[in-house]
Amino acid sequence: MTDSDALGWRSIADLLGNHPDAPVALIGAGLNERSLTPGRCDLGPRAFRAVLPRFSTYDVETGAELSTPIHDAGDVAVKALSPADAFEPVRDAVRAQASRALTVLIGGNNAITRPGVHALGLAKGLSTVGLLTLDAHFDLRDTDQGLTNGNPVQALLEDGLDGRRISQIGLAPFANTRRAHDKAKAAGISVRTARDCREQGLAAVVAEELARLSALCEVIYVDFDIDVIDRSQWPASPGARPGGVSVHDFFEATRVIGAHPKVKAVDLTEYDPSLELGDLASLTAGRWFCELLVGFEAR
Repeated sequence: MTDSDALGWRSIADLLGNHPDAPVALIGAGLNERSLTPGRCDLGPRAFRAVLPRFSTYDVETGAELSTPIHDAGDVAVKALSPADAFEPVRDAVRAQASRALTVLIGGNNAITRPGVHALGLAKGLSTVGLLTLDAHFDLRDTDQGLTNGNPVQALLEDGLDGRRISQIGLAPFANTRRAHDKAKAAGISVRTARDCREQGLAAVVAEELARLSALCEVIYVDFDIDVIDRSQWPASPGARPGGVSVHDFFEATRVIGAHPKVKAVDLTEYDPSLELGDLASLTAGRWFCELLVGFEAR
């Protein structure tokens, strides 16, 4: 018996291990190369795992006791790789967990989103996949200078993902260009701004977009670019801005996403532990995972 057992404390970390038949898998993908802003997103997976023992499995607000086993599939060795070179390793790692109900990919910069989406499309093609992003940015920068964390959505459009099967939520004012906005509209992408989220409620906007995508797609991939959160509550991403969504709304929306039966894979990106103020970022990332699991267990 461990000391935590003796105290009646069971942590989220206790759910994580070598569980071949678990419905949920966790993969680390600390990609850091070709970021538009310098940082250490490669530290994300390790910091994320390290904080999980600090979260119990019990939700005092709902009375829920989390019990889902989580298979830890380890880390993909992509730290020093370019997004182009990391594409196949990340795609194949996610694809290897295809039998599970949910795969969680911990980044790493936002360039991991493209191979994650492709992993869901390997069986039947990208036409069966929808993408929902919670992000302050469009990520529609041109790809002529190569792949970066600023153009995964543009790259996916070029790969053949229909823009009508993309929902982008939380886009921030004065953090994007008119050209990117025009690209999104021309592609048929559903654009929901930070103001939309504030006025209508982030969880409500997410629920609307999940319903829209569900009518078009068999499976949905969700990119949680954590810089969508207001910078005062989330300092650990270079791209986070004042006026982003509140962390409370982010957690509530995460539960909605976790509960949706067509959400097959998610990622957490742009998490840079080197920018920590105390341990705020790691605790936020850990709480996000708890909220995702609560949603999943409601399926």
